[in-house]
Amino acid sequence: MGPGDLEKLLLPIEEHIHPDLLVGLAGGDDAAVYRLTPALAIIQTVDFFPPIVDDPYEYGAIAAANAMSDVYAMGGEVLLALNVAAFPDTLPVEITNEILRGGAEKVAEAGGLLVGGHTLLDDEPKYGLCVTGIIHPDSVVTKAGAQVGDALVLTKPLGVALVATALKAQAAKEEDARAAVKSMLRLNRAAAQAMQEVGVHACTDITGFALLGHAWEMAQRSKVGLKISVSALPLLPGALDYAARGFIPGGLVRNRHYILENDRAVLPEGLSEEMIDLLVCPETSGGLLIALPPDQLPRLQELLTQRGEEHWVIGEVIEGDKIEVVA
Repeated sequence: MGPGDLEKLLLPIEEHIHPDLLVGLAGGDDAAVYRLTPALAIIQTVDFFPPIVDDPYEYGAIAAANAMSDVYAMGGEVLLALNVAAFPDTLPVEITNEILRGGAEKVAEAGGLLVGGHTLLDDEPKYGLCVTGIIHPDSVVTKAGAQVGDALVLTKPLGVALVATALKAQAAKEEDARAAVKSMLRLNRAAAQAMQEVGVHACTDITGFALLGHAWEMAQRSKVGLKISVSALPLLPGALDYAARGFIPGGLVRNRHYILENDRAVLPEGLSEEMIDLLVCPETSGGLLIALPPDQLPRLQELLTQRGEEHWVIGEVIEGDKIEVVA
């Protein structure tokens, strides 16, 4: 579902106010946060989707990594997870087993416990997790804290849906597909731990609403603008080529309409259509977008490098209320 449709869907739902509900529906953040004690809060989120790759084990692991990413975007650690699954009754049990094994092993890699779930019959397979994380109430990171002058850091390359669409059409190179899968399988845990050690102003993970969509959410909730440099963006191998060849997922079209046709971003003249596609391309298990003071940037980069985490400085927080894309 696109961001515009989601906004309309949520309109009738009343926001509940509670002194211990630190992040709820009104904040429109990556996950909910509820304080249990002065030193402990839980993070709650859920995510699931149809297969994005052919290998059932990798599909399960990617879906799990993607679901847990919202916990990391808030700065937390994964505690418990429940399977959320829908499978056709014609699907061989060996394939179902591999999907669930992939998810279970990814939860274990995160240091969490897979403790149950719910399944139903559906013609199209769907899998994901309901995840509970933990965090100190004073350490919660939201989208809403970005400040003018902050540096913007991204921790994974862009273009997953373009590569996946080409893969479904059997047009993707094997090495491009492997690079995309490797990126999606990587947890954002180490990046979240690094940003907590440094202390940052804001964070979100880049998933279905694309770089510009999630950047817009951060800008809107922080009441700032963001400047993003195209030349600094990391791209998955082959992504630009697949965009130029027309392997465009449906979510990209929805994101493009929401961001560009509603005047939420300003693009430089002459920017290629394929690069615009990259900016609004849905991501699965994408990286973290982190806003932090520039004097803390070297320390964050040092910690990310020590943990083997790729990262790119892609822009800065500016005054205004839009996303300014520059060459």
